[in-house]
Amino acid sequence: MRRVIVSEFVSLDGVMEEPAWTMPYWSDEIGEFKHAELFAAGGLLLGRKTYEGFAAVWPNRTDEDGYAERINALPKYVASTTLAEPTWNAGVIEGDVAAAVAALKQEEGQDLLVFGSGELVQTLTSNSLVDEWRLLVYPVVLGAGKRLFGDGSKASLRLVETKALPFGVLLSRYEPAGETATA
Repeated sequence: MRRVIVSEFVSLDGVMEEPAWTMPYWSDEIGEFKHAELFAAGGLLLGRKTYEGFAAVWPNRTDEDGYAERINALPKYVASTTLAEPTWNAGVIEGDVAAAVAALKQEEGQDLLVFGSGELVQTLTSNSLVDEWRLLVYPVVLGAGKRLFGDGSKASLRLVETKALPFGVLLSRYEPAGETATA
């Protein structure tokens, strides 16, 4: 059975949109973490906007450590109601996204990794389909932008690991902790 792992760059105030603001904080440790994470995955689960952004860049990239080759080779599952003809080794999840992802989780294989894809993450979270959140929390407050957990989001999480990285970045891993408490 596969797991769904959400891996995000997040500001202190929860913004996960357009992560160009992360670059001043990049370190070898972050690169090693992202490399290991990608090579442990069996596919990418993406929203349309993230997919289109990645598909515009990654097919033309190369690198010495094989990251570009790996991301290009992995199957992509794209949640979209408007993407007509996917390329870049992708198929479209149409209709009931939650049901389709639940079915993907039942397949044999390595875990499914989610990058970006804010709306998809909201859907996965609200349907209890996320098995792990890997958050790289950056020491910056952006004040505006799409947040990882939007208004109305609810989740009870259990901290599995936290690790301080250079430049004040924290890697925190969470798993679901059961029913969400309501106030």
